[in-house]
Amino acid sequence: MRADTDAPRFLITIDVEGDDLWSRPRNATTRNAGYLPRFQALCETHGWRPTYLTCHEMAICRSFQDFGRDLLRRGAGEIGMHLHAWSSPPDFVLTDDDHHHQPYLVEYPESVMVEKVSHMTDVLEETFGVKMQSHRAGRWAFDETYARILVDRGYLVDCSVTPHVSWRAAPGDPNGQGGVDFSGFPERAYFLDASDIRRFGDSPLLEVPVTIRRERETTPVWMRPNGRNRRQMLVLAEQVLEENGEYLEFMLHSSELMPGGSPTFPQRDDIERLYDDLEEVFEAIGGHYCSSTLTQFYQWTREKRHTGISP
Repeated sequence: MRADTDAPRFLITIDVEGDDLWSRPRNATTRNAGYLPRFQALCETHGWRPTYLTCHEMAICRSFQDFGRDLLRRGAGEIGMHLHAWSSPPDFVLTDDDHHHQPYLVEYPESVMVEKVSHMTDVLEETFGVKMQSHRAGRWAFDETYARILVDRGYLVDCSVTPHVSWRAAPGDPNGQGGVDFSGFPERAYFLDASDIRRFGDSPLLEVPVTIRRERETTPVWMRPNGRNRRQMLVLAEQVLEENGEYLEFMLHSSELMPGGSPTFPQRDDIERLYDDLEEVFEAIGGHYCSSTLTQFYQWTREKRHTGISP
């Protein structure tokens, strides 16, 4: 891992949520919390500090609470917020079956959005004893109202934008319009315009889009392992360096670290192959990137902006 202050940052973001939410369970279990120490140990071996963006069911899970408190005590990572509207208090019935439809937070009335963000923030801050400053929206659903609510609660950085990707075909409320279309959004970090989140502005909220690139008309390439894309991730890391990019943002779900916790890695052998990929990728980029949590990246970006250097 590079140690110089001008090196681009490697941002590891983990959506910490219940087991196999792709199957739309009525009651989320949290066995995957027991698989996080192995991943954290791998990160620490390479000098990386992940940001764990945490859902309600995991915030109240004793195993994850113990893991998170130890992480923070040692300064080995960050805890942020991740909100799934259908399972985060206070209860509000939006559809005929919210657990099946998994509606987006942005589909709820604004007053309910405020209540859910406030409750989730309070739970995390009371549980872990730190201010919540980083966030990712559940199911990537983010808009101007959501951004303003985060600013009001003192959040500094969001990482909900997935450039080149539209979620319109992924329904939430069956009477809604589907997810957000991020096709025209920036690829790089920017302080967003609170009246139009796709634009650079003077909001205090830093948007840090997931590292996704699109070559010609091909499928967008994510910094996100799927068991078949080790080479693509390595090429993507090189591409960001060639662009003089300021960061490389990796993402994964906590449940994808557990056999059967996701459709992507159903068997134990799949998990072992995942760790083989992680080991090679983390090792390969170590000489080029510096470790950073999301809030540390925010602070680094602010410093460069104040000194007149645009990151």
